[in-house]
Amino acid sequence: MSIEVGSKLQGKVTGITNFGAFVEIEKGKTGLVHISEVADNYVKDINDHLKVGDEVEVKVINVEKDGKIGLSIKKAKDRPARQSRPKPKKDRQENFEAKMSRFLKDSEDRLASLKKHTESKRGGRGARRG
Repeated sequence: MSIEVGSKLQGKVTGITNFGAFVEIEKGKTGLVHISEVADNYVKDINDHLKVGDEVEVKVINVEKDGKIGLSIKKAKDRPARQSRPKPKKDRQENFEAKMSRFLKDSEDRLASLKKHTESKRGGRGARRG
């Protein structure tokens, strides 16, 4: 059996390091499952997930020219296709002019309110200074 990128294979964990696990996938052929490819969630300690001798299904993710084989356990798992959420439809479709008109009205209302508030703090127009 040839080892090609994308193929799924059964393997046996032969060694564990702090950065990943070595998995024998064929007699004499060993690949590395990097710690980031062990599980879908964050893996702090690989020993919590794998032990030497464990049988695992792996997916070949890369084969280097020097013969190094990159493997993934999490990509070997069959996941159901993600269902995209339906996008909420807007209740009303506004064109640019309607949006701009609404924005200008809101803006004018805020400015008027702000002017009223500021004038009342200063004493309004015609307030005498003493």
